[in-house]
Amino acid sequence: MIPSALPVPRLGSRLAVLVAAIAVVAAGGAVVTARPSDAAPPGAAVPLAAATPTVPPAAYPNPGVVTGNVGVHDPTIVRRPTGGYLLAHTGDNIALKTSTDRTAFRNAGSAFPGGAPWTTAYTGGSRNLWAPDLTYRDGRYWMYYSASTFGSNRSAIFLATSTTGESGSWTNQGLVIETRTSDNFNAIDPNLFVDSDGRWWLSFGSFWSGIKLIALNPTTGKRADSTIHSISGRGGGAIEAPVIVKRGFYYYQWVSFDRCCQGASSTYRVMVGRSTSVTGPYVDRNGTPMNAGGATQVLASHGSIHGPGHQAVMADSDADVLVYHYYANNGTSLLGINLIGYDTAGWPFVY
Repeated sequence: MIPSALPVPRLGSRLAVLVAAIAVVAAGGAVVTARPSDAAPPGAAVPLAAATPTVPPAAYPNPGVVTGNVGVHDPTIVRRPTGGYLLAHTGDNIALKTSTDRTAFRNAGSAFPGGAPWTTAYTGGSRNLWAPDLTYRDGRYWMYYSASTFGSNRSAIFLATSTTGESGSWTNQGLVIETRTSDNFNAIDPNLFVDSDGRWWLSFGSFWSGIKLIALNPTTGKRADSTIHSISGRGGGAIEAPVIVKRGFYYYQWVSFDRCCQGASSTYRVMVGRSTSVTGPYVDRNGTPMNAGGATQVLASHGSIHGPGHQAVMADSDADVLVYHYYANNGTSLLGINLIGYDTAGWPFVY
């Protein structure tokens, strides 16, 4: 356990065994079925689509319609080169799901059905691995994921690759970065960003001193150097789950604020800032630096949607897509999907 003076991430449960949820039809949400054309390549500096709405709705929309096996926590999603989608999320050796249309999802086993013994030093033997991040690039899937225990920053981020994404096909590529209790940051919640010039970056972090960014070697997927950039923080407060995307001239850093993992009492919310450089400085809509606690709110609890967060952003054929988890009134963690629009100043909203 860490000293009580330090920030404690992930209070409550990561839902080691996720409850298989009933199909959710959330009235008022966007219909999120994708068109079959190819999406932009991961990491590309995608221009803002001409058809993207520029006026946000008057109130937060409910999640779009999803059906089937929609119980998730910390989801990530990627387009498959053969069509359809692969989704991964926190769970027993990283849980996998597939979909043909971004609406109906089915369970597809786990990434490591035989276990992941290389993570034991960080998990205490738990099979519950956290917060995967999926990218398809150069003919294979790249998955960064976290190993840790509640309330500790004795944590690690690992890399696995697969040519198919199927259960049991993933090859352990080893440790990317770790943190010890003497460090002032936390190596969980990874997200790979590949810039338009081919540079690879990994953002990560939870509580402590906030969100960090490191350069990666694009051949190995491992660290390129020892530099660690600090790109957002709340003075030890609740911030985690970074995602970086480039749209137009800006790099957008998405994060989650406040408390995850407390069922319907969760206060998680989706926030964003932007910069003209991947390493920052990132600011919110009011110009407040994200390193000083700034961020602009995009989605928060409303009605029966509690604690939406741990978002992923995917460029798809119809729009940018926000994928996240939220809690139902009974505390079940469910998949949320909305489309992303950009206002006339280039700030994102969901619809």
